Amino acid sequence: MVNDWGELSRMTNSKEFFVERIKIKETGIAIEGEFELPPLARISYDDQVFIAMFIRVHGSIKEMEQAFGVSYPTIKGRLNKISGQLGFVQVKPIEPREEILKQLERGDITAQQAIERIKQ
Repeated sequence: MVNDWGELSRMTNSKEFFVERIKIKETGIAIEGEFELPPLARISYDDQVFIAMFIRVHGSIKEMEQAFGVSYPTIKGRLNKISGQLGFVQVKPIEPREEILKQLERGDITAQQAIERIKQ
């Protein structure tokens, strides 16, 4: 039996696979079928470790830079790559205030629209 998720990831070489049997250890009840893994379990083990660390440091990119010894753009790039693999995550990009104010200045949006966008 494989006890280490990292070892399982290495064995499958991060290729897609399905679980065919699940057993509840305490009761001994087993269920057989074809079970798809959740999105976080489908990313590579290294990416899972990266995400776990990101959560552990409460999303602090500065602490991520220190932990992994890489730059801000590298951390952001990796986060973007991972988020692209997680189809269930739909994030609307935040519009910078400066851009909203420029649109207001040009007359592209009304003052009320600018206020609403800034509140979001």
